[in-house]
Amino acid sequence: MPKITYIDHAGTARTVEGAVGATVMETALRNNVPGIDAECGGACACATCHVYIDDAWTEAVGPAVDMEQDMLDFATDVRTSSRLCCQIRITPELEGLTVTTPARQG
Repeated sequence: MPKITYIDHAGTARTVEGAVGATVMETALRNNVPGIDAECGGACACATCHVYIDDAWTEAVGPAVDMEQDMLDFATDVRTSSRLCCQIRITPELEGLTVTTPARQG
């Protein structure tokens, strides 16, 4: 199972194992990672699972699709590295992925 590291806005890191095929959001919720609210349950209908992708992982994670980009309009402090983690499926290639949560969710 690939390990994903979640860093909160204060710099506290939590590394958890995620199942291949699950989303980064589902993995956060299953492991009680703070900072991921996921109010829509992963339907890409809100921006409460907003994260920043570490630059080293941008290519591996891939770009956001149009619907995700539209939802990011509702997020707080959007950056070029912003993604909704409900839209990132865990693959073996994402072993070691690092994401950071914003100070607050949109």
